Amino acid sequence: MHKLDSRLPALHGTGVALVTPFSPTDFAVDYPALRRLLDFVIDGGVEYIVINGTTAESPTTTTAEKAEILRVAKEHVAGRVPLVYGIGGNDTVAVERTIRETDLNGVTAILSASPYYNKPTQRGIVAHYQRLADAAPVPVILYNVPGRTASNITAETTLTLAQHPNIIGIKEASGNVEQCLQIAAGKPANFLLISGDDMLTTPLISFGGVGIISVLANAFPRKFSDMTRHALSGDYTAASKLLFELLPLNPLMYEEANPVGVKAALELLGVIPGVVRLPLLEASEGLTARIKALL
Repeated sequence: MHKLDSRLPALHGTGVALVTPFSPTDFAVDYPALRRLLDFVIDGGVEYIVINGTTAESPTTTTAEKAEILRVAKEHVAGRVPLVYGIGGNDTVAVERTIRETDLNGVTAILSASPYYNKPTQRGIVAHYQRLADAAPVPVILYNVPGRTASNITAETTLTLAQHPNIIGIKEASGNVEQCLQIAAGKPANFLLISGDDMLTTPLISFGGVGIISVLANAFPRKFSDMTRHALSGDYTAASKLLFELLPLNPLMYEEANPVGVKAALELLGVIPGVVRLPLLEASEGLTARIKALL
């Protein structure tokens, strides 16, 4: 781990939205590859790991697989970095039940995406998260990703939810910098504004963000965590230099859906197989070639 890691408060810096490795033969969860990936990102200097987020292909892993992935991660990480666990959905009662039934010992916080598809009102979003936060035995981080959920958590709603004692931050992936500015201007001092967009990490840190939950950090943990730490220390010149190096890679990560691109990069780096589960498909030859050229 990087020498600066211990100086950063919990969940500041680079969190990696960890992918789930699958076997090329039967598409089962590849636990040896998962352990390799955990070591790869921790040795690369990330400050914490997010398990079972959207990048982990959580819509296509079973309840039993989710529990085993979390168990293996807790056992293998062994306290080296904090773990955040994704629990979300669009049925509030079902999500609350999952929170109560999940073994969250050793988990620092829950990351919970805003309800998708049924497009609740802002009042509904507030009620949803308040119900979850009341039930959760660990702190809750909001996750705003309108591109996937089809609804936005407004700055006003975020600031309302920031008053809940068990809601400690938001992963903001709206891409709306003005909205992020409004959150930064109005939030409590200890409320975590976390970038959900790799390319906006440095700008968000410049006006009050505390870091990133990153896709690119799966494959480039050292470069990405160094970039984030430079920004947190106020060295925006050094941070921007690393950001510009990553810039050409970023759109390729999403061209054929996340996590197809970053899994292709990880396979090219020899870390894990690039296998994904349907309805996703592995990266096309053309996309793989362009990622390889940039590596």
